[in-house]
Amino acid sequence: MTGWWVHDLWNSGRGTELVSWIFWVFASITLHELAHGWAAIWEGDDTPRAQGRMTGNPVVHMGMPSIVVFLIIGIAWGMMPVNPYNFRHGKWGRILVAVAGPAMNLVLAIVSLTVLGFIFNPWEGSPAPIETFLLMGGFLNLVLFALNMLPVPPLDGSMILANLSTTVARWYTHPQAQVAGLLLFLALIWSNMFGVVFEFARETAMNYAILVFNLVH
Repeated sequence: MTGWWVHDLWNSGRGTELVSWIFWVFASITLHELAHGWAAIWEGDDTPRAQGRMTGNPVVHMGMPSIVVFLIIGIAWGMMPVNPYNFRHGKWGRILVAVAGPAMNLVLAIVSLTVLGFIFNPWEGSPAPIETFLLMGGFLNLVLFALNMLPVPPLDGSMILANLSTTVARWYTHPQAQVAGLLLFLALIWSNMFGVVFEFARETAMNYAILVFNLVH
């Protein structure tokens, strides 16, 4: 083991997991950000289109710093510029735009795991590559949904909560709120809590796929 996740996965014979992880991270983040953009445009804000962000190119949404971090440690993030002052429905528009990204991850998880439930038998040996691919998609998007719904700036959950509570909104406007939120999020990543989220998402993904399998067979 070298400690570099790409090398370790490849040399341990888990190439399918490696390719699946890379595909789903790029695809899921891209579609997450596009969902924000579509919702913002629907709300009357043309900022995502004006800035050329309504594209399927993951480099546009993730940026080079995110991609470099992904290559090093396997995690990444994205961004979609919007102007909330253009939203037609005020705070409800801001909530809608914030919810759109995690909702896309939840839809991706349900679709991939539903397809998995139709094609695999959980009691027959090792999973085929397509089964690993679909399970990875469901698992990763459940993780992204859960993490983005955390009420920690600058995650989507904080935007939702801030528009539901003026008290929380005032807390988030503190000059150090973004820095504190980022530090808290990084602490969660490197703590046991992050491992719990991963394990819970993995079990939920498998249990849902098994439920679908039982319903259709």
